[in-house]
Amino acid sequence: MAPPIQQNFMIPRKEINIVSDMGKWKRSQAYADYMGFILTLNEGVRGKKLTCDYKVSEPIEKLVALLNTLDRWIDETPPVDQPSRFGNKAFRTWYAKLDQEAENLVAAVIPKHLAGAAPEVAVYLKEAVGNSTRIDYGTGHEAAFAAFLCCLCKIGVLRVDDQMAIVFKVFNRYLEVMRKLQKTYRMEPAGSQGVWGLDDFQFLPFIWGSSQLIDHPNLEPRHFVDEKVVNENHKDFMFLECILFITEMKTGPFAEHSNQLWNISAVPSWSKVNQGLIRMYKAEVSAMGRGGLARPRLLGSSLPRAPRCGGSVTPSGCSLLNVAWGPLVVQKEAPACPVFAPKTSPQTALPCRHGLCRFSSSHSARPRPPNEAQHLDTLTFLVPTPLFSQLEEAWF
Repeated sequence: MAPPIQQNFMIPRKEINIVSDMGKWKRSQAYADYMGFILTLNEGVRGKKLTCDYKVSEPIEKLVALLNTLDRWIDETPPVDQPSRFGNKAFRTWYAKLDQEAENLVAAVIPKHLAGAAPEVAVYLKEAVGNSTRIDYGTGHEAAFAAFLCCLCKIGVLRVDDQMAIVFKVFNRYLEVMRKLQKTYRMEPAGSQGVWGLDDFQFLPFIWGSSQLIDHPNLEPRHFVDEKVVNENHKDFMFLECILFITEMKTGPFAEHSNQLWNISAVPSWSKVNQGLIRMYKAEVSAMGRGGLARPRLLGSSLPRAPRCGGSVTPSGCSLLNVAWGPLVVQKEAPACPVFAPKTSPQTALPCRHGLCRFSSSHSARPRPPNEAQHLDTLTFLVPTPLFSQLEEAWF
């Protein structure tokens, strides 16, 4: 059992409101930890199937039970008859139940000595299921659930050996519940970019799903537009499960309703698909306005707005989470990349090879030229061109 953590928890609040806040967000501890968390899990599921064997700890089982409760509430709250086809108002009844019980649900997952964290962590859970006023759901809500899991890692509830279970057991179950919500209450996509967006509702399963398929002996990116291949393999790969859901929800030629995914099918390898999606996600997380929806909106003590490493810029995407993900130790030196060197010290760290690090291979504090380092961050915001054309060089 982890020792008690002396930490003052606080209710997260919206900190990113205007364009000038984006610089503070990208220099924040929250940004470093969030992107590091995403990339650590990306490497953890590389080449693995959803159906493979992995450790399932007690906190993982409790999180699945939490999601099962949300699923059961959907069955107990059927859609109501209304003139409007989309945005069934029964979702507000369902959400009101979650709003009332969220802290109790979270308290059942975390140990007693961390009971003070429940109000803070519960906010991310409530943010992760959609907006009860607009009755919509999008990548920002998905990011809130990733932030929810990241917070549980930061306070020591989830450990480093839970990586595969976090994605394959918890996050995959979350996707199932969200898809059921979308179909039951006909939720609108929040901030959809239409044909120029990757998907109306999700982003992370495409990143982690493409990582699963890296070095697959038979399946190549061109195969995911083949209906037969998707039907035969969707239970093993998160990426193909997303494609199946899209084809069930949308009609017409795939190239028309999902143009970005159709373009991605021409990429020569899954490793390039994965790298390109990571860069696209980083651009969305760093963008303001309509293009910047895939970002946690609320920051608290577990995901703080404070500058990382005393104001110095750490490798982009390299988390300050320690090896055990337990009590967070703020390091003054640039940490080892947790993706490729999780067991080495900063002095003996392997080169950071995931393509997002702004530092030299030794992780010394030597940033790239500003125009290069900020290129992906500013391009989406300043140039309203399709995302695929922006990232064509990364993929090809």
